Amino acid sequence: MDKNKHLDSVISTHKITKEEVLFDKYVKKKNEVKEALEENYGSNIYSPFNSGSYAKNTAINTKFDFDLVSPFKRNAFGSNGTLKEMYEDVHDFLYEKYKNVAEVKKQKVSIGLEFYADSDGHVIKIDVVPGRELSQDQYKEDENLNLYVYYKYGNIDAGSERIKTNVKAQINNIKDRATAEKDSIRKIIRLLKVWKNTKYNYPTKSFFLELITIKAFDSKSITGSIWDKLETVLEYIRDNVTKDSFTLKDPGNSSNDLGDTLTSTEKQQLSDDIKNMLERIEDNDENLKTYFPENSKFKKEDTNNNQYGKNSGMPIPPPKLNFG
Repeated sequence: MDKNKHLDSVISTHKITKEEVLFDKYVKKKNEVKEALEENYGSNIYSPFNSGSYAKNTAINTKFDFDLVSPFKRNAFGSNGTLKEMYEDVHDFLYEKYKNVAEVKKQKVSIGLEFYADSDGHVIKIDVVPGRELSQDQYKEDENLNLYVYYKYGNIDAGSERIKTNVKAQINNIKDRATAEKDSIRKIIRLLKVWKNTKYNYPTKSFFLELITIKAFDSKSITGSIWDKLETVLEYIRDNVTKDSFTLKDPGNSSNDLGDTLTSTEKQQLSDDIKNMLERIEDNDENLKTYFPENSKFKKEDTNNNQYGKNSGMPIPPPKLNFG
Protein backbone atom coordinates (compact mmCIF):
# COMPACT_ATOMS: atom_id res chain seq x y z
CA MET A 1 0.00 0.00 0.00
CA ASP A 2 1.15 3.54 -0.75
CA LYS A 3 1.01 5.09 2.73
CA ASN A 4 1.48 8.63 1.47
CA LYS A 5 -1.33 8.34 -1.05
CA HIS A 6 -3.65 6.99 1.64
CA LEU A 7 -2.78 9.76 4.13
CA ASP A 8 -3.31 12.41 1.45
CA SER A 9 -6.76 10.94 0.89
CA VAL A 10 -7.48 10.92 4.64
CA ILE A 11 -6.64 14.62 4.83
CA SER A 12 -8.64 15.43 1.70
CA THR A 13 -11.78 13.50 2.68
CA HIS A 14 -11.76 15.10 6.14
CA LYS A 15 -11.61 18.70 4.90
CA ILE A 16 -14.11 20.85 6.75
CA THR A 17 -15.06 22.59 3.50
CA LYS A 18 -16.69 19.37 2.29
CA GLU A 19 -19.41 19.83 4.94
CA GLU A 20 -20.41 23.29 3.72
CA VAL A 21 -24.06 23.10 4.81
CA LEU A 22 -23.18 21.89 8.31
CA PHE A 23 -20.36 24.39 8.61
CA ASP A 24 -22.68 27.26 7.69
CA LYS A 25 -25.05 26.13 10.45
CA TYR A 26 -22.19 26.17 12.94
CA VAL A 27 -21.26 29.72 11.97
CA LYS A 28 -24.86 30.87 12.28
CA LYS A 29 -25.30 29.24 15.69
CA LYS A 30 -21.96 30.57 16.93
CA ASN A 31 -22.99 34.08 15.95
CA GLU A 32 -26.33 33.62 17.69
CA VAL A 33 -24.66 32.56 20.97
CA LYS A 34 -22.11 35.37 20.67
CA GLU A 35 -24.86 37.97 20.25
CA ALA A 36 -26.83 36.50 23.18
CA LEU A 37 -23.79 36.82 25.47
CA GLU A 38 -23.12 40.38 24.33
CA GLU A 39 -26.74 41.37 24.82
CA ASN A 40 -26.94 39.84 28.29
CA TYR A 41 -23.61 41.11 29.66
CA GLY A 42 -23.42 44.40 27.79
CA SER A 43 -20.43 46.53 28.73
CA ASN A 44 -19.09 43.82 31.08
CA ILE A 45 -17.91 41.61 28.22
CA TYR A 46 -15.45 42.08 25.37
CA SER A 47 -16.31 40.63 21.97
CA PRO A 48 -16.39 36.79 22.15
CA PHE A 49 -14.29 35.07 19.48
CA ASN A 50 -13.75 31.63 18.01
CA SER A 51 -10.58 30.00 19.28
CA GLY A 52 -10.73 26.35 18.31
CA SER A 53 -9.60 24.22 15.42
CA TYR A 54 -11.40 26.31 12.82
CA ALA A 55 -9.47 29.42 13.88
CA LYS A 56 -6.23 27.42 13.64
CA ASN A 57 -7.19 25.70 10.37
CA THR A 58 -6.82 22.24 11.92
CA ALA A 59 -10.48 21.15 11.93
CA ILE A 60 -11.74 17.85 10.54
CA ASN A 61 -15.28 17.26 9.31
CA THR A 62 -16.12 14.09 11.27
CA LYS A 63 -16.01 15.75 14.66
CA PHE A 64 -15.69 19.45 15.23
CA ASP A 65 -17.16 22.16 17.43
CA PHE A 66 -16.67 25.85 17.92
CA ASP A 67 -14.88 27.13 21.01
CA LEU A 68 -16.26 30.57 21.78
CA VAL A 69 -13.96 32.39 24.19
CA SER A 70 -15.90 35.00 26.15
CA PRO A 71 -13.59 37.61 27.73
CA PHE A 72 -15.11 39.37 30.75
CA LYS A 73 -14.00 42.55 32.45
CA ARG A 74 -12.35 42.22 35.86
CA ASN A 75 -15.31 43.72 37.72
CA ALA A 76 -18.03 42.10 35.61
CA PHE A 77 -19.26 40.07 38.60
CA GLY A 78 -18.47 42.58 41.30
CA SER A 79 -15.15 43.97 42.54
CA ASN A 80 -14.72 40.86 44.71
CA GLY A 81 -16.30 38.41 42.28
CA THR A 82 -14.54 35.07 41.87
CA LEU A 83 -13.80 33.07 38.74
CA LYS A 84 -16.20 30.43 40.02
CA GLU A 85 -18.97 33.02 40.20
CA MET A 86 -18.18 34.05 36.63
CA TYR A 87 -18.32 30.44 35.43
CA GLU A 88 -21.57 29.68 37.29
CA ASP A 89 -23.25 32.88 36.10
CA VAL A 90 -22.44 32.17 32.45
CA HIS A 91 -23.66 28.58 32.83
CA ASP A 92 -26.93 29.70 34.44
CA PHE A 93 -27.56 32.26 31.71
CA LEU A 94 -26.91 29.76 28.91
CA TYR A 95 -29.00 27.11 30.65
CA GLU A 96 -32.02 29.37 30.99
CA LYS A 97 -31.73 30.57 27.40
CA TYR A 98 -31.13 27.24 25.67
CA LYS A 99 -32.49 24.53 28.02
CA ASN A 100 -35.40 23.76 25.68
CA VAL A 101 -33.33 23.43 22.51
CA ALA A 102 -29.98 22.08 23.72
CA GLU A 103 -28.20 20.08 26.36
CA VAL A 104 -26.25 22.55 28.49
CA LYS A 105 -23.45 20.99 30.53
CA LYS A 106 -20.55 22.08 32.67
CA GLN A 107 -17.19 20.92 31.32
CA LYS A 108 -13.59 21.29 32.45
CA VAL A 109 -13.13 24.96 31.59
CA SER A 110 -16.13 25.56 29.31
CA ILE A 111 -19.90 25.33 29.17
CA GLY A 112 -20.99 22.93 26.43
CA LEU A 113 -24.04 23.61 24.28
CA GLU A 114 -25.17 20.59 22.27
CA PHE A 115 -28.19 21.60 20.20
CA TYR A 116 -30.72 18.91 19.46
CA ALA A 117 -30.66 17.42 15.96
CA ASP A 118 -32.37 19.50 13.29
CA SER A 119 -34.45 18.22 10.37
CA ASP A 120 -31.24 17.18 8.57
CA GLY A 121 -30.06 15.23 11.61
CA HIS A 122 -27.31 17.78 12.25
CA VAL A 123 -26.16 18.34 15.85
CA ILE A 124 -24.39 21.63 16.53
CA LYS A 125 -21.93 21.90 19.42
CA ILE A 126 -20.65 25.19 20.79
CA ASP A 127 -18.28 25.32 23.77
CA VAL A 128 -18.37 28.66 25.58
CA VAL A 129 -15.12 29.35 27.46
CA PRO A 130 -15.57 32.18 29.99
CA GLY A 131 -12.39 34.04 30.90
CA ARG A 132 -11.69 37.15 32.95
CA GLU A 133 -9.05 39.80 32.41
CA LEU A 134 -6.38 40.12 35.10
CA SER A 135 -7.05 43.78 35.92
CA GLN A 136 -9.82 46.16 34.90
CA ASP A 137 -9.39 47.18 31.24
CA GLN A 138 -6.08 45.28 30.94
CA TYR A 139 -7.40 42.86 28.31
CA LYS A 140 -7.30 45.60 25.68
CA GLU A 141 -3.53 45.78 26.18
CA ASP A 142 -2.36 42.19 26.70
CA GLU A 143 -5.36 39.91 25.88
CA ASN A 144 -4.56 37.73 28.92
CA LEU A 145 -7.40 35.84 30.63
CA ASN A 146 -7.91 33.75 33.75
CA LEU A 147 -10.03 30.59 33.36
CA TYR A 148 -11.87 28.56 35.97
CA VAL A 149 -11.44 24.78 36.24
CA TYR A 150 -14.86 23.29 36.97
CA TYR A 151 -13.72 19.72 37.58
CA LYS A 152 -10.42 17.87 37.74
CA TYR A 153 -8.42 18.36 34.57
CA GLY A 154 -5.61 15.81 34.51
CA ASN A 155 -3.45 16.87 37.47
CA ILE A 156 -5.20 20.25 37.84
CA ASP A 157 -7.66 20.13 40.74
CA ALA A 158 -11.28 21.18 40.48
CA GLY A 159 -11.81 24.75 41.62
CA SER A 160 -8.37 25.80 40.47
CA GLU A 161 -8.00 29.41 39.34
CA ARG A 162 -4.42 29.02 38.19
CA ILE A 163 -5.01 28.78 34.43
CA LYS A 164 -3.95 32.10 33.02
CA THR A 165 -3.63 32.14 29.26
CA ASN A 166 -3.67 34.16 26.07
CA VAL A 167 -5.89 32.36 23.59
CA LYS A 168 -4.94 34.59 20.66
CA ALA A 169 -1.27 33.73 21.25
CA GLN A 170 -2.27 30.05 21.03
CA ILE A 171 -3.85 30.68 17.64
CA ASN A 172 -0.79 32.57 16.42
CA ASN A 173 1.49 29.75 17.58
CA ILE A 174 0.72 28.01 14.27
CA LYS A 175 -0.34 30.98 12.20
CA ASP A 176 2.94 32.90 12.47
CA ARG A 177 5.18 30.09 11.17
CA ALA A 178 6.76 29.75 7.75
CA THR A 179 4.23 28.56 5.17
CA ALA A 180 5.76 25.13 4.46
CA GLU A 181 6.21 24.25 8.14
CA LYS A 182 2.76 25.59 9.00
CA ASP A 183 1.18 23.42 6.31
CA SER A 184 2.99 20.30 7.54
CA ILE A 185 2.06 20.93 11.17
CA ARG A 186 -1.60 21.41 10.31
CA LYS A 187 -1.71 18.21 8.27
CA ILE A 188 -0.19 16.15 11.10
CA ILE A 189 -2.57 17.67 13.65
CA ARG A 190 -5.54 16.81 11.43
CA LEU A 191 -4.30 13.23 11.08
CA LEU A 192 -3.88 12.88 14.84
CA LYS A 193 -7.43 14.17 15.31
CA VAL A 194 -8.68 11.53 12.85
CA TRP A 195 -6.83 8.90 14.90
CA LYS A 196 -8.25 10.27 18.17
CA ASN A 197 -11.74 10.18 16.66
CA THR A 198 -11.43 6.40 16.19
CA LYS A 199 -11.25 6.04 19.97
CA TYR A 200 -14.27 6.48 22.23
CA ASN A 201 -13.99 9.18 24.88
CA TYR A 202 -10.20 9.31 24.66
CA PRO A 203 -8.70 11.41 27.51
CA THR A 204 -6.13 13.21 25.36
CA LYS A 205 -7.57 16.54 24.22
CA SER A 206 -7.04 17.87 20.71
CA PHE A 207 -5.18 20.90 22.10
CA PHE A 208 -2.67 18.56 23.75
CA LEU A 209 -2.09 16.75 20.43
CA GLU A 210 -1.73 20.12 18.71
CA LEU A 211 0.91 21.38 21.13
CA ILE A 212 2.90 18.16 21.24
CA THR A 213 2.97 18.09 17.42
CA ILE A 214 4.38 21.62 17.40
CA LYS A 215 6.90 20.64 20.09
CA ALA A 216 8.02 17.68 17.97
CA PHE A 217 8.62 20.01 15.02
CA ASP A 218 10.54 22.39 17.29
CA SER A 219 12.62 19.57 18.79
CA LYS A 220 13.53 17.52 15.72
CA SER A 221 14.27 17.91 12.04
CA ILE A 222 11.03 16.67 10.48
CA THR A 223 11.27 16.25 6.73
CA GLY A 224 10.29 13.89 3.93
CA SER A 225 6.90 12.59 2.86
CA ILE A 226 3.67 12.98 4.83
CA TRP A 227 4.16 9.48 6.26
CA ASP A 228 7.78 10.27 7.23
CA LYS A 229 6.60 13.35 9.11
CA LEU A 230 3.70 11.58 10.80
CA GLU A 231 5.92 8.67 11.84
CA THR A 232 8.53 11.03 13.32
CA VAL A 233 5.89 12.91 15.34
CA LEU A 234 4.35 9.65 16.58
CA GLU A 235 7.79 8.38 17.65
CA TYR A 236 8.44 11.66 19.46
CA ILE A 237 5.17 11.36 21.41
CA ARG A 238 5.80 7.69 22.21
CA ASP A 239 9.33 8.34 23.49
CA ASN A 240 8.83 11.60 25.37
CA VAL A 241 5.35 11.98 26.82
CA THR A 242 6.01 9.73 29.84
CA LYS A 243 9.36 11.27 30.80
CA ASP A 244 9.49 13.01 34.18
CA SER A 245 11.18 15.94 32.48
CA PHE A 246 8.44 16.29 29.83
CA THR A 247 6.61 19.63 29.78
CA LEU A 248 4.20 21.15 27.31
CA LYS A 249 4.20 24.90 27.71
CA ASP A 250 1.12 26.90 26.84
CA PRO A 251 2.08 29.48 24.15
CA GLY A 252 -0.40 31.80 25.84
CA ASN A 253 1.41 31.56 29.19
CA SER A 254 4.72 29.76 29.68
CA SER A 255 3.83 29.18 33.35
CA ASN A 256 1.08 26.79 32.26
CA ASP A 257 2.19 23.21 31.66
CA LEU A 258 -0.39 21.51 29.45
CA GLY A 259 1.32 18.27 30.37
CA ASP A 260 -0.67 18.57 33.60
CA THR A 261 -3.93 18.10 31.71
CA LEU A 262 -3.12 14.37 31.55
CA THR A 263 -2.42 12.15 34.53
CA SER A 264 0.62 9.87 34.55
CA THR A 265 -1.64 6.94 33.73
CA GLU A 266 -3.15 8.77 30.76
CA LYS A 267 0.30 9.71 29.45
CA GLN A 268 1.38 6.08 29.68
CA GLN A 269 -1.78 5.03 27.84
CA LEU A 270 -1.02 7.52 25.06
CA SER A 271 2.55 6.27 24.73
CA ASP A 272 1.48 2.61 24.73
CA ASP A 273 -1.27 3.19 22.18
CA ILE A 274 1.12 4.88 19.78
CA LYS A 275 3.78 2.20 20.31
CA ASN A 276 1.24 -0.49 19.49
CA MET A 277 0.01 1.43 16.45
CA LEU A 278 3.50 1.90 15.01
CA GLU A 279 4.30 -1.78 15.51
CA ARG A 280 1.12 -2.90 13.79
CA ILE A 281 1.70 -0.56 10.84
CA GLU A 282 5.28 -1.85 10.56
CA ASP A 283 3.92 -5.41 10.49
CA ASN A 284 1.41 -4.58 7.76
CA ASP A 285 0.96 -1.27 5.92
CA GLU A 286 -2.76 -2.00 5.54
CA ASN A 287 -3.21 -1.43 9.27
CA LEU A 288 -2.66 2.28 8.61
CA LYS A 289 -6.24 2.36 7.32
CA THR A 290 -7.54 1.21 10.70
CA TYR A 291 -5.89 4.02 12.61
CA PHE A 292 -6.25 6.71 9.96
CA PRO A 293 -9.46 5.93 8.05
CA GLU A 294 -10.72 7.99 5.14
CA ASN A 295 -14.09 9.68 5.53
CA SER A 296 -16.13 7.22 3.47
CA LYS A 297 -18.79 9.88 2.88
CA PHE A 298 -16.41 11.77 0.59
CA LYS A 299 -14.09 8.98 -0.59
CA LYS A 300 -16.06 8.34 -3.79
CA GLU A 301 -16.14 12.05 -4.56
CA ASP A 302 -12.36 12.29 -4.24
CA THR A 303 -11.85 9.16 -6.35
CA ASN A 304 -14.00 10.63 -9.10
CA ASN A 305 -12.15 13.94 -8.94
CA ASN A 306 -8.85 12.13 -9.24
CA GLN A 307 -10.12 10.05 -12.15
CA TYR A 308 -11.71 12.85 -14.16
CA GLY A 309 -10.15 16.02 -12.75
CA LYS A 310 -7.39 18.14 -14.18
CA ASN A 311 -4.62 15.94 -12.72
CA SER A 312 -5.64 13.12 -15.07
CA GLY A 313 -5.40 15.29 -18.16
CA MET A 314 -9.02 14.41 -19.01
CA PRO A 315 -11.90 16.89 -19.14
CA ILE A 316 -14.30 16.96 -16.19
CA PRO A 317 -17.67 15.54 -17.25
CA PRO A 318 -20.81 17.58 -16.53
CA PRO A 319 -22.48 16.68 -13.21
CA LYS A 320 -25.59 14.51 -13.25
CA LEU A 321 -28.53 16.24 -11.63
CA ASN A 322 -30.93 13.99 -9.78
CA PHE A 323 -34.27 15.26 -8.52
CA GLY A 324 -36.76 13.61 -6.22
